[in-house]
Amino acid sequence: MKMVIAALAGLGIVAAVPASAQVNGRQHHQRDRIAQGWKSGELTGREATRLGRQQYRIGRTEARMRADGGGLGPRERARLHARQDRASASIYAKKHNRRDR
Repeated sequence: MKMVIAALAGLGIVAAVPASAQVNGRQHHQRDRIAQGWKSGELTGREATRLGRQQYRIGRTEARMRADGGGLGPRERARLHARQDRASASIYAKKHNRRDR
């Protein structure tokens, strides 16, 4: 199992985290941000649905990458992180576009 050293922000705590947990953790965090935006009214129903669909497609891509049995390689992980970066920017933009439900 590949391990990644993660430092918690400003606390000086360093922990070894499985690399797959970072990918999955980020996916869950993005979904939580979408749900919070919907609950607070920052996202319309259509925006939340589209952002949720985007996360679903990223999850399917990850599942296909893992299906070969070898887990995620460095290039695959980088590709997923790039997609999550774009998704994160989309979530931010939609939450701050002055459209309320």
